[in-house]
Amino acid sequence: MAIDLKAHIRGIPDFPKPGILFYDISTLLRNGPAWQETVSRLADLVAPTAPTALAGIESRGFLLAAPVAAALGLGFIMIRKPRKLPGATVGLSYALEYGTDRIEMQADAVKPGDRVVLLDDLLATGGTMAAAIRLLREAGAEVPLSAALIELTFLQGRARLDAPFASLLAYDD
Repeated sequence: MAIDLKAHIRGIPDFPKPGILFYDISTLLRNGPAWQETVSRLADLVAPTAPTALAGIESRGFLLAAPVAAALGLGFIMIRKPRKLPGATVGLSYALEYGTDRIEMQADAVKPGDRVVLLDDLLATGGTMAAAIRLLREAGAEVPLSAALIELTFLQGRARLDAPFASLLAYDD
């Protein structure tokens, strides 16, 4: 019998600010069988795209992409905030609702023609994931899929993405 993953994710109201309902995956991570099921389902979702590597967005995306990459026998690429990676980096600045942000990865993380699937814990408005897809493509990678454990469908973030998108769980409000 399949495990109900939503039963292992708790909503924290008014975090990080009033009016926001934060979907906390730490309760999922703490439950061995639910966590194992999550990694297995994500691996099943990703495998048909024949990736050569998986990329995760700092920081909770690392928690998902790294074990899924290991389960599939693939390498893992970190997409981080500025000045967090050693060596030469490439980056991309992108617009937020109020201001800008920036993400970076190591300059030698991908080679032209690599097929990199991008994973994160949650898709909300889509701005960071859209920027990460663009960064990977500018470095020469193909992005056959972007995915998240959770999609907040009411925020319509998938409409901002220039790559196929899939999620295991959807919340409509």
